[in-house]
Amino acid sequence: MRRIAVLTSGGDAPGMNAAIRAVVRKALYHGLEVVGVRRGFHGLINGDFSEMRSRTVGDILQRGGTILKSARSDEFRTEEGRAKALLQLRTYEVDALVGIGGDGTFTGLSLLAAMGMPCVGIPATIDNDIGSTEYAIGFDTACNTVIDAINKIRDTATSHERTYVVEVMGRSAGHIALYTGLTGGAESILIPEVEFDIRQVCQKIMEGSRAGKSHSIVVVAEGADSRCLASQGELFTDGCGYRVGQQIAEYTGFDTRIIVLGHIQRGGAPSARDRMLATTLGAKAVDVLLAGGRDVVLGIWGSDIKVIPFGESLAMKRPYSSDYYDLAAILSMP
Repeated sequence: MRRIAVLTSGGDAPGMNAAIRAVVRKALYHGLEVVGVRRGFHGLINGDFSEMRSRTVGDILQRGGTILKSARSDEFRTEEGRAKALLQLRTYEVDALVGIGGDGTFTGLSLLAAMGMPCVGIPATIDNDIGSTEYAIGFDTACNTVIDAINKIRDTATSHERTYVVEVMGRSAGHIALYTGLTGGAESILIPEVEFDIRQVCQKIMEGSRAGKSHSIVVVAEGADSRCLASQGELFTDGCGYRVGQQIAEYTGFDTRIIVLGHIQRGGAPSARDRMLATTLGAKAVDVLLAGGRDVVLGIWGSDIKVIPFGESLAMKRPYSSDYYDLAAILSMP
């Protein structure tokens, strides 16, 4: 093995740069050449490559986002597009590819692997919805961003005796909502994995008010609308956070405000935990390739790094923690 390539794909996540840095410098340490692929699989198809040296990744450890950029590629979904991508890798004499991203990234890598290109995937997504790892790069930082917002919202909620609905990211997985709702002291947590009745949420808020609570905070995953029943029993069809807030205001009569945190959750300097995770996984990816490993995804369980074949990883689903969900309900009592 003489030259490897590294790319980031899918949604950006804090810590991706730390992973890039670790891949590049560990590879250089072992005498390998490294090329960076800009704009994910789109750049792979178009040969948007650049040589990466030690100073190329200097002073990026603390930066959010990804210096290699990320972009969607419909062309890569086709056989012709993947053939172009493989040709570019062969033209640049790349011997192996490291991809940093989520399940979509791993699916793309697995397709290239089936065409003969050795690949290793590093999990990075703020949604933390990859079944083959306990934590993905970016999740901890995103949760800290949400917690910081909830802390600030709580101050004004208390001052004005209001109910706040905080919508966080999580279209099909409620891990951000669950972790931040539990650690942020939310009265209710609404996630895509659990069906709930908005009337029960409202009743809990009113019970809290009668018990002397001066405010309430409801944390809602953006995809919870698929499991959320309105007062007449129909499913919500518009923005989940806004619809939940509207229903709460109508049912309780309380002053209710809605905050949609949106893409602020993707940005910011990565936490120490995400930097450590990204650094160790990035370095391990190079070790795996040098040891002859290929077509695998890395995962972290406790302090152990696991090496998992693409097919097995993509078949794994990451369930929400029912224990955390139940604990949040207990601790949010009036």
